[in-house]
Amino acid sequence: MKFSRKGYFFVTLLVGLMTAGLTEAYAEQADRESIAQVALLQSLAQGYFGGTITAAELMSRGDTGIGTFEGLNGEMIALDGKIYQALGDGTVIVAPDNTIIPYATVTFFDNDFAVKLTDIRNKADFEKAVNAAVQEHGVNSFYMVKLNAEFDSILFRSEYGSKEPYPTLVEALKGKQTEFSEKNIKGTLVGLFCPNYMSELNTPGWHFHFISDDKKKGGHILELSLKDATVYFDKTDKFTMLLHDDPNFHKINLKKDMSEDIRSAEHDTKGKMQK
Repeated sequence: MKFSRKGYFFVTLLVGLMTAGLTEAYAEQADRESIAQVALLQSLAQGYFGGTITAAELMSRGDTGIGTFEGLNGEMIALDGKIYQALGDGTVIVAPDNTIIPYATVTFFDNDFAVKLTDIRNKADFEKAVNAAVQEHGVNSFYMVKLNAEFDSILFRSEYGSKEPYPTLVEALKGKQTEFSEKNIKGTLVGLFCPNYMSELNTPGWHFHFISDDKKKGGHILELSLKDATVYFDKTDKFTMLLHDDPNFHKINLKKDMSEDIRSAEHDTKGKMQK
């Protein structure tokens, strides 16, 4: 299904078995049980940092998630119905309702199941633990996760915004990425898991953002460690993509392979990017 509204298009994909006679109750549940994605990670990777959807409009699609802002001006943490903007200098603000969003993924978070974690020495340990839960509950679904804990250590990044003509994502991060290392800090991790078949619309696997409990620090997680915590999973089998009704968006060649750029943007520190 595809239709235009307020400067963007909706494309909806239902994952799983659908029957002809959906009840009203199921339809309402399905509307809540959806990952809503604004544009593509591949369009962001090619330097589409503009947009047509606002922060207020994004919150009508979900209360929890991750993303970024016009000009790649910082990292987004959507939590409990508020959109936080982690800026390049390390500070965090609540994004104004009229802030433009070029890329994001959100959902209305429901706690479907939880997993207790102990002795997480690094991000690889954490991903191993959450991947085991995905294997158990279904690798072809989407998952949004939340974890509130005291982190023994955490390394996260944000970035200063760029101006038009925009560079690619990696080039922007090479010049404007900032990194912050904290120890014994309390905060919330918000993460998204995409199945393998999403490789041309997003990136398969996990993507994690962080915001401190005092809402003063946050960004995209590069590394972490913690002693014990409980991670909550929202399993979702519906996906809705919102495409910008913007001539610049439709000039992008989305056949271009951006997988290496996306991998670098997801995992590399600024030092690795500049080698």
